[in-house]
Amino acid sequence: MSVAILLSARRRPRPRLALLLLTLLLIAASLVHLGLGARWIAPQTVLRALLEYDPRNFEQRIIIDLRLVRLAAALLTGAALGVAGLLLQTVIRNPLGEPHILGLNAGASLAVVATSALGLSLGAFPVGRPLTAACGAGLLFGGVMALASAGRGGATPLRITLCGVALSGFASAVTAAILILDEQTLLAMRTWLAGDLAGLNWSTLQTALIGLGVALLIAPRLNVLALGDKVALGLGVNLVQTRLLGLLAIALLCGAAVAVAGPIGFVGLVVPHVVRRLVTEDIRLALPLAAPVGALALVLADIAARTLVAPQELATGAMTALVGAPLFIFIAARFFK
Repeated sequence: MSVAILLSARRRPRPRLALLLLTLLLIAASLVHLGLGARWIAPQTVLRALLEYDPRNFEQRIIIDLRLVRLAAALLTGAALGVAGLLLQTVIRNPLGEPHILGLNAGASLAVVATSALGLSLGAFPVGRPLTAACGAGLLFGGVMALASAGRGGATPLRITLCGVALSGFASAVTAAILILDEQTLLAMRTWLAGDLAGLNWSTLQTALIGLGVALLIAPRLNVLALGDKVALGLGVNLVQTRLLGLLAIALLCGAAVAVAGPIGFVGLVVPHVVRRLVTEDIRLALPLAAPVGALALVLADIAARTLVAPQELATGAMTALVGAPLFIFIAARFFK
C-alpha cells in the first residue's frame, strides 16, 4: 500500500509540469505567430502591444487589429478539436476516433453550406453558424453509429471507422454538388472549406464554449466508462446519459471549430495520443491538457502554413493533414493488425 501511495505521489506533479511546459511553449509560439505576416514584427514589440498597447504605434495596431484575431481563432479551434478528439476516443473506445475521420466535420460543413445556399439560419451569425454546424455534426455521427450498430457484432471500432469514412465521403460529395450548382456559395466558402484561419473577424469567435463545460462535467464518469460497460454499470454510471452528454459536448465543440475555421482534420486524432502517451490516461487530467496541446498544435500548423511557401500561404488544414494522415495510417496498421 505504501509503495502504491509513493508512486501515486510521484506521478501527481507530472500533469502540472506538463501544463507549465505547455503554457511556456504556447506563449512562445503565440509571440512568433503574432510577429508573422507581410511585415515581421519582433517579439518584444508584440509583448509591448499586448501589455502596453499604444494605438498611435503602427506595428502595435497591426498586431491588435489584424493579427490577434487569427491567433485567437487558432487557439480556440485547436483547443476545441483536441478536447473533442479525446472525448470521442473515450466515448466510443476507438483509438481512431477523430471528428474528421468519423464524419463530424463533414456533417458540420454540409449543414453550413446547405443552409447558406438555401438562405436559412438558426439565429444571428455568432450563434447561428456554430449551432448549425453542431446539428450537422451530431446528425451525421448519429447516422454513423446507427449504421455501425446494425447487424451482428454491434458497433466495433473497425465498423465505426469504416462507416465514418463512408458517410464522410458521401456528405463531402453532397457538399461539392451544392457548391457546383451554387456559384455564389462556392465563392463565399471555398477558402473556409479548405480549413483556413485567414480573413476572420471577432464576431466569428463569439461561439459558446458549453461543450468544454459538459466535457469537464462528465470526465469522472468517462474514466469508469473506459473500463467497460459492465464495470461502469456496476459502479452506478448511467451509460446512456453519459454517452449522450459526451456526444453533445463533441457536437458543440466540432460545431464551434468548424464555424470558426472550417473542417480542419487530424488535430483530434493526434492530440489524445500525445496526451495519453506523454502525460496521463486519467480523463479528468487529460481533458484540461488536451485543450492547450490542441491549441499549440494548430498554432504551429498555422505558422508552418504561413512560412513554408512565403510570401504565399497554404491552408492550415493542409498542414494538419500532412502530419495527421501518415499518423492515422500508422495507428490503423497497429490497431487492426
